[in-house]
Amino acid sequence: MPRFFDSPPKYRKHRATGQAIVTLSGKMFYLGPYGTKTSHLEYDRLIAEWLQNGRCWPESQDDLTVVEMLAAYKRFAESYYVKNGKPTREVGCFSEAAQFAIDLYGLTPAAEFGPKSLQVVQRKMIEAGWSRGVINKQTDRIKRAFKWAVAQELIPALTLQALLAVPGLRKGRTAARETAPVMPVDDAIVDATLAHLPQVVADMVCFQRLTGCRPGEVCAIRPCDVNTDGDVWEYHVEGHKMEHTGRARIVFIGPRAQEILRPYLLREPTYRGKSAYCFSPQDSERERRREQHEQRKTPLQWGNRPGTNRKDKPARPPGNRYTVASYRRAIERACDLAFPPPPPLAQRADETARQWQERLTEEQRQELARWQSAQRWAPNRLRHSAATEIRKRFGLEAAQVTLGHASADVTQVYAERDLQKAAEVMRQVG
Repeated sequence: MPRFFDSPPKYRKHRATGQAIVTLSGKMFYLGPYGTKTSHLEYDRLIAEWLQNGRCWPESQDDLTVVEMLAAYKRFAESYYVKNGKPTREVGCFSEAAQFAIDLYGLTPAAEFGPKSLQVVQRKMIEAGWSRGVINKQTDRIKRAFKWAVAQELIPALTLQALLAVPGLRKGRTAARETAPVMPVDDAIVDATLAHLPQVVADMVCFQRLTGCRPGEVCAIRPCDVNTDGDVWEYHVEGHKMEHTGRARIVFIGPRAQEILRPYLLREPTYRGKSAYCFSPQDSERERRREQHEQRKTPLQWGNRPGTNRKDKPARPPGNRYTVASYRRAIERACDLAFPPPPPLAQRADETARQWQERLTEEQRQELARWQSAQRWAPNRLRHSAATEIRKRFGLEAAQVTLGHASADVTQVYAERDLQKAAEVMRQVG
């Protein structure tokens, strides 16, 4: 008979005492006289609590340490924060925040982790160079772990109540680094960058600028997700950011964006068993190789013929879709070509990239990094640009509906206010 590892621990008889017993997480529990209804009810209760706690028996409040409590919450988070069968970035973000608490107070009883301890963790995050907004989010994740532990009766509720008294870091009242707000990107800068982008990525940029969708949404669009009935198409986003709230996310596609997307809708329904995506790195790689072949100077009868020097199993083959990270990197490379650094920092034509990096001093490398950071723009800024234009022309509510926000307060973060209206009012009134 095969052994069923997923089955719960058995209801057994303790011969010495005649009582029913069950062993959970290495601990033996007496249930009462064997075979009685009371013992079976007690068995069902203990098994239910054991399953609810992730197939482990909760430690006593006095013995549970901070590292044990955070590890238990991480196991819960890995099964709770899941999308499409994979853990989301929330688990990784929590692990980064928890590491500070573990390094400082790992062996401290969780019930003794108080407001002063949390403030010390905040101070260490500041010393690590984290920005104020990131520190506040990571602090909230630690509080959320303690809230879960209270719900599981692992620590007393007074511990959580004390931690909730610790406020977030305020702007101008802390040494934490401040980050610049995400602003719209000027269309002239986008146009200069488009000339150095692969055609597929350039179409992605134009499509996102016109529709105001998120970078992840433009990367994940498939022909099967687009409803082409009517003069305005509808892109029904699958697995979107706010899917867990039960709200649908629809991106409306107007005539100009339709012309960009139309050629990419003529795809096979699947690729190697996976859904076909509209914007694929394989198309970019195919176009790059075609351009290389057209610029070839060596006659075809000499040297390698097209396709003969390709690896059968390359280490990094092009995927069937762009990710948010690869989409951003392609834009950053185009920005470096569109806005090259001044001659002392730029790569010379007679040197390789390695020779260029070896030539630069440490001070020059830092100056180059600052230059690139100032000249590069992220794809999420296209969403801000679209939101600002829509708000300017049609109002805040129109921008809210287009961007798919449940609250207008969120939209105001993306859509910059039209200060020209205020100036015009004062020109006539003041």
